[in-house]
Amino acid sequence: MKTIKGPGLFLAQFAGDAAPFDTWDGITRWAADCGYAGVQVPSWDARFFDLAKAAESKTYCDDFKGQAEANGVTVTELSTHLQGQLVAVNPAYDTAFDAFAAPQVQGNPAARQAWAVDQVTMALTASKNLGLTEMATFSGALAWPYVYPWPQRPAGLVEMAFDELAARWRPILDHAEDCGVDLCYEIHPGEDLHDGVTFEMFLDRLGGHARCNMLYDPSHYVLQCLDYIDHIDIYKDRIKMFHVKDAEFNPTGRQGVYGGYQSWVDRAGRFRSLGDGQVDFAAIFSKMAANDFGGWAVVEWECALKHPEDGAREGAQFVKDHIIRVTERAFDDFAGGAVDEDTNRRMLGI
Repeated sequence: MKTIKGPGLFLAQFAGDAAPFDTWDGITRWAADCGYAGVQVPSWDARFFDLAKAAESKTYCDDFKGQAEANGVTVTELSTHLQGQLVAVNPAYDTAFDAFAAPQVQGNPAARQAWAVDQVTMALTASKNLGLTEMATFSGALAWPYVYPWPQRPAGLVEMAFDELAARWRPILDHAEDCGVDLCYEIHPGEDLHDGVTFEMFLDRLGGHARCNMLYDPSHYVLQCLDYIDHIDIYKDRIKMFHVKDAEFNPTGRQGVYGGYQSWVDRAGRFRSLGDGQVDFAAIFSKMAANDFGGWAVVEWECALKHPEDGAREGAQFVKDHIIRVTERAFDDFAGGAVDEDTNRRMLGI
């Protein structure tokens, strides 16, 4: 068995224009001060990461890692959530998602998609240059507007969407193989890969591509009423990254899963800071240890109520308290003995 590494912190929700959150030096010092051992880097945030330079310069990557390590944290993974989202965008979301793209490709879906593919590809190369073995992303979505349709979906619509999704991602996954990096899709509502069934539909079209893997985040399963503990056993060989995020689902006579178009504070399902929601993290960390997950436990702070800096500091200690340092021997080894076939025969009466 392996001991999970951590705690790590996903920096996307903390990067900002004020110190210490506006520079790599500042935000890594702050993360270490909060109690984190690692940080997950949003590859799109130019305030502290130059993706193009990281893809072309091992020296830049060594300096980037070195500064973090000097400040007390290691780089755990890169994230391409925003760019991955743009690999596949249904036209219904063109306007909303344009803000994720570079200004020169906004308003041009074909150019935006090509830009997104290039971004994810560069991030895989950068991950290799940084000595990383996993990278986070979203799948994007072509079929999501039809997830709960009226009128009914025409025959073949979903199959066509997943055929196209797999075709767009296959060259990227092949590059991931060349880089020795697992591409980990966060299974997430709003993405075509939003549960185990949809992940399998995608994986089947990719012929079981070895670099097609999962980022496990139980909060998104709580809000879908999906068994997030059983999910770990089903997909243990594909779960390569772990976001530690809490959530709660409190349906009423007025609203349930869909949330009634309410703000996060007023929805039945809400993200919460660690320990404030309903996720059974003791069971999750036990499953992860039993299933030999040796990656990072990375806090992704999203909460409808608590201040992010409080959530971050509490989250570091929460993960430390839940990481199981796995045993190197069975608790009853003292009662064991050497294998002796004659003794076994006598005990069985044979």
